[in-house]
Parts: sequence; C-alpha cells; structure tokens
Amino acid sequence: MQSFEQIRAHVAGVYTLSTNDPYLIAIEITLDGGRRRQGIFLTELEGDDGRKYLRLSTAIAPMTGLDGRRALEFNWQQRVGYLAQSMLDGAPYLQLCENRPYDGLNASELDRLVLEIGGLGDTLERAFSAGGDLF
Repeated sequence: MQSFEQIRAHVAGVYTLSTNDPYLIAIEITLDGGRRRQGIFLTELEGDDGRKYLRLSTAIAPMTGLDGRRALEFNWQQRVGYLAQSMLDGAPYLQLCENRPYDGLNASELDRLVLEIGGLGDTLERAFSAGGDLF
C-alpha cells in the first residue's frame, strides 16, 4: 500500500467506518466473541525524510489518577506498539499506538495490526479500568 487512499479502500471493504475524514479513519472491532468492542483510529503521518507512515491507535484510559510507572513498565515489555498520551475531547488519555511505513505494508499486515492493536488495547483497557469497556 502506497497511499492513505489505498488503506481507506481496503479498510472500508472489511470494517465498518465510524469516521471517514481525509486523513483519519475510525473503525470499531468486536472482540471476546462479540462481548467487547474496541475503536481504532488510522491516520497518516509524514516522517522527517518525507516518507509516509500509517499510525494505528486506540484509547486505553483517561490519564487522571493513572499510575504512569505501571504504563511505562508495560511499554518496556512490548515488542509491538507503544504507549502515548493524547487529548480526546479536551482530556488527556493513554493511547496504544503503532506506526508503520507504507513501504512493505499490505492488506494482510494491515488486518493483522488492526487485530493486534485492538486486542492488546482491549486487554490494557480492562487492566486500567477494572474491566470496563469504554472504547
């Protein structure tokens, strides 16, 4: 996949889009036999070298009252994805993110990333929200 439009075409054929803006796509996947759901955002980034990247992200929990050490310890142990903070509706949230260059990204890798980030994000959401399913 060489462009965000190619990514959009694939995602629209496989998942239901909840947001479909020029450089932002939001999808929702179901997990745990349909008992849980996880929203995933796909955006386009440009590196310092001009290369295009796809960012997949999912909200985990509000940052208020969150123990940052626990999040950083988890982050250290991961091989895929990383934790970051971003603003949602004016409030800071912990996010699970993964950036991939378009070079070498194909439909099966994109689907694998959606499931991996979605599943891991849901696991983290459960851990940080006492089993809640907010996102």
